[in-house]
Amino acid sequence: MGILRRSSTSGVPKGHCVVYVGESQKKRHVVPVSYLNQPSFQNLLAQAEEEFSSDHPISGLTIHGKEDVFIDLTSHLRRL
Repeated sequence: MGILRRSSTSGVPKGHCVVYVGESQKKRHVVPVSYLNQPSFQNLLAQAEEEFSSDHPISGLTIHGKEDVFIDLTSHLRRL
């Protein structure tokens, strides 16, 4: 399944975190915590925070926006 995982189970592997991504319907993704240190990932989080800082319907790390942008970014990070 690779480093980027989409999971419906509640278990999260050690060294990973859950990120909810999407515009209207949020999908749950499990990514390595090392992504949080990557400037491109931090930029995506900052953009989401600026646009939607008052809108947090889901507890946890939420990125509002197109899921395909998130997938492209994490695919790039996986290749590093």
